[in-house]
Amino acid sequence: MTQADGLPLPSTWRPLRLQTLVLLRWLAVGGQTIGVLFVAFGLGFPLPLLQCFALIALSAGVNLWLVLRLGNSHRPTSRSAASQVAFDLCQLGGLLALTGGLQNPFSLLLLAPVSVSATTLPQRATIFIALLAAVIASALSVWHLPLPWDPVERIVFNRIYVIGIWVSIICGVVFISAYTMRVAHDARQIADALAATELALSRRERLSALDGLAAAAAHELGTPLSTIALAAKEMRAEVQPGSDLAEDVELIIAQSARCRAILAKLRNLGSDGGDPFAAVPLTDLLAEVARPHEGHGKAILFYSEKSAGPPPVFQRGVGLLYGLGNLIENASDFARSTVRVESAWDLEAISVTITDDGPGFAPELIARLGEPYLTSRPRDPHGPDANKPGGLGLGVFIAKTLLERTGARLAFENIGPEGHARVRIVWPRDAVEVGEGTVKLRGRKNTPT
Repeated sequence: MTQADGLPLPSTWRPLRLQTLVLLRWLAVGGQTIGVLFVAFGLGFPLPLLQCFALIALSAGVNLWLVLRLGNSHRPTSRSAASQVAFDLCQLGGLLALTGGLQNPFSLLLLAPVSVSATTLPQRATIFIALLAAVIASALSVWHLPLPWDPVERIVFNRIYVIGIWVSIICGVVFISAYTMRVAHDARQIADALAATELALSRRERLSALDGLAAAAAHELGTPLSTIALAAKEMRAEVQPGSDLAEDVELIIAQSARCRAILAKLRNLGSDGGDPFAAVPLTDLLAEVARPHEGHGKAILFYSEKSAGPPPVFQRGVGLLYGLGNLIENASDFARSTVRVESAWDLEAISVTITDDGPGFAPELIARLGEPYLTSRPRDPHGPDANKPGGLGLGVFIAKTLLERTGARLAFENIGPEGHARVRIVWPRDAVEVGEGTVKLRGRKNTPT
């Protein structure tokens, strides 16, 4: 899954550096070495030193081989990272089998690889690691060497106690894998969606910057072009009609007129030729964001409910324009024939309501609208909208996020017997209105704008 700009989403990046896995493995090697030496020489308990150090050396050898072959900066694929975590789990299981199995208090460390996998690896890899941990724990409950202990004092564990340890480890594996994986999944979704939002805003800002540059270029070129046209007209009055020079002069005048027409279009690339971030009345702002979606076989009707003076003035911003435009675009896409955009304001609040005459929101999705990757729109990966954020279930999330940053509250609902979709956006008036003018309360009146 990639964005329209060709950049991968965060969840498709390789989340772990090899250096991180290597460092964790070196910590395990160091801890295992200290533990084995302390039990053997500090406590004087007998244990199979050769076999234990063989497993520890194997882990250290894998670390050295990976670093020399790939380098610390390498980012392994999800499959490669899962293979390394599985190796660490098997190595730990082998060490525990040599030192008492589940009776060894360090058997709790079987949960560590599961936690690493659930936090950073895909769901399928985490399920595999969790199942492997459960299989290893089950095997250790049956097959293992005796727990290293004082030869003079015999220690015996009740079978029920060992079963209890096994059950606790299995429960820990299930809980940690499910809980951590779910939390990490939500975090990755939010990261993906915010990345898509930033890309969409970046694209809109680049377009706005191009509009401004075009208008500036048109302004700077206007003066010399006028001078050229004036000089050409003066030459036309002095040359012999019908001569070759007269034809060249007429050509210059015609082309300069054509250049003026092109420059006029460049001046209007922005928001009707004005500052793309200037203040604008709400009714004009709504007409502006809806204009690109008109003329596609759907009527967009505007209504204003004036109860507190003239329309409030908003500061035109990329987030506001994109958020409102996205909601109107969605309504236009799903409408059968008509989209109603209603605005209202009083002394306390400003509201915009967008209603379409389409089939409405899916009832099971209304409560979750605004979450990333939630869509009922079929997406054709080979169609013209293959890279469109809305096709990924991000359109409403982006719009909701951007509008909430301006202080708005959004509500989604289905209305009427046919369940048409309605989105209501409400701002506190003092949070978004530009200027400090006072308004007088007037009678309520519905008028189409």
